[in-house]
Amino acid sequence: MKKRVLSLLVDNTSGVLSRVAGLFSRRGYNIDSLTVGETTDPRYSRMTIVASGDEQTLDQITKQLAKLIDVVDIKILDDEASVCRELILVKIRVDVHERQDIITMANVFRGRVVDVGADSLIIELTGQQSKLDAFLRLLEGHEILELPSYRPMITLHPDSFAFSACA
Repeated sequence: MKKRVLSLLVDNTSGVLSRVAGLFSRRGYNIDSLTVGETTDPRYSRMTIVASGDEQTLDQITKQLAKLIDVVDIKILDDEASVCRELILVKIRVDVHERQDIITMANVFRGRVVDVGADSLIIELTGQQSKLDAFLRLLEGHEILELPSYRPMITLHPDSFAFSACA
C-alpha cells in the first residue's frame, strides 16, 4: 500500500470541501489526512490530501479529482519537491513534581508549552512523524488526556515549481 500526497488548488467557495470528500466517499476511497486553508489570493484555497492505496487506485483518485470543476490545479508532492512537517497538540496530566520534567522533555524536542492548567500541560510539537512518535514514546507512563490526530503540513519546496493559477 502506497501513500500519495496531493496538493490541490481549489476555488475558495462553499461546498468545495464537501464535493471533494464526497468523491472519496462515493468511490469507497479513504482520506488519511486532509488540510485546507486559504491561499494568499482569497479566491483560492489549498487542499493537501494524503491518501493510501495501490498505484491504480491512487491514479484513479488523482484523475477523478481533476474532473471536479472547483479544482484549478493538482500536484503530486514527492519528498524532493516538498517540505513536510506534522503538528500535534498533546494534553498531559501532570502533578507538581512531574511538570518540570515534561517541560524539559518538550524543550529537547523543540516543543512548546502552549497552556498550563492546575494538573495538566498542553504541548505543541512539529516535525517529522518519527520525531513526534519518539516524543510520544517518552511520554509512556504519563497520562495523555488528549491527542488529536497528526496534521501534516506540506508545502512545495522553494526551488520547486509553482502553481500556475497563483501567478
